[in-house]
Amino acid sequence: MPTLHANAADIDYELVGDEGPLVVQLHGLTSSRERDVQLGLDLPRALRRHRVLRYDARGHGHSTGTPDPADYGWDRLSLDLLALLDHVAPGEQVHGVGPSMGTGTLLHAAARAPHRFRSLTLVVPPTAGKTRRAQAEGYRAGADMVERDGIGAWVALGSAAPTPPALAEAPETLPEVSPELLPTVLRGAAATDLPHRKSILRIDIPTLILAWTGDRGHPISTAKKLNAQIRGSRLVVARTPYGIMAWPGLFAEHVTTH
Repeated sequence: MPTLHANAADIDYELVGDEGPLVVQLHGLTSSRERDVQLGLDLPRALRRHRVLRYDARGHGHSTGTPDPADYGWDRLSLDLLALLDHVAPGEQVHGVGPSMGTGTLLHAAARAPHRFRSLTLVVPPTAGKTRRAQAEGYRAGADMVERDGIGAWVALGSAAPTPPALAEAPETLPEVSPELLPTVLRGAAATDLPHRKSILRIDIPTLILAWTGDRGHPISTAKKLNAQIRGSRLVVARTPYGIMAWPGLFAEHVTTH
């Protein structure tokens, strides 16, 4: 697979398709483009006559990482995204889609360079603002646990947490971050947040928001807040695995409409 060297890391990516508008798909924290396929979050799969760019964020999957936690903040990750777009499709407007960390990255990129995006699809928006504080404490505690007890203990702790109803049938997967980098990645996630409210209010890009219930790490409150802040956005909430099965079709409709 090709790679792009950006800010001391090699970003691994793949481009599928030879013609049509470009869609760029991001993934969530500790995941990868391959793991999101296993979780049913490969939303562009229903598209036809589009090019699809998928990549692993720095420190995830097949991409290399850096030892600075600040490099894993969503604002920094947005620079990787924009650099990749400049490399693969210079000057072209694209459709962006991504869950959780991918949503945070897309929002920072859209706030910084709104002209690069035809549409946004924000999937299971993560904790933000006040709800981010408890999440950040959990990430820092997780980083300490990995260093003290190993990645297996951290994975076991996560497996014991309640599963959102929409993920009831999802397979069990392992983190796509090396044990050596995982504490750094988690501390970077603990120190980041969505763009300032004023920046989000200025976003004037067709936006679809896909959320699910029963997940404290991805609360409905964030999705509703973004829906209220981004003019003309649409919010769809999945409460069962069948709800997630509808997402590729909803995404395809959103992209082809815009």
